[in-house]
Amino acid sequence: LGARGEETIYNFEQRRLLQEDRPDLSKKVRWVSRDDGDGAGFDILSFDNTGSERLLEVKTTTGSQKTPFYLTENERSLSEERTDAFRIVRLYDFARSPKVFEIQPPLENAVILRATEYRASFS
Repeated sequence: LGARGEETIYNFEQRRLLQEDRPDLSKKVRWVSRDDGDGAGFDILSFDNTGSERLLEVKTTTGSQKTPFYLTENERSLSEERTDAFRIVRLYDFARSPKVFEIQPPLENAVILRATEYRASFS
């Protein structure tokens, strides 16, 4: 499920940049977690139409918008270090009718973080 969600966002980001007349940036979108392994703190390296980086951590569920998800310490700390670029991309209802939204730092404004690892849930 996670890999399918990441693939969906990887393809979406490439198409979005093409539609924004940025084929140069579309070619630079990288599926980091697949190509380099899981550990960078994000899954997809993309860009906005000005060329600024977007570090996308994809969280996919077949559940609802408010289904809790897990966040690693690496992901959480990257969200604090790169507030300009880091985004959680939440894909939900993936099996039936996929929908998406983004969460930007500070994460605590959108979710409740509880340390065990980190469990993020919606209030």
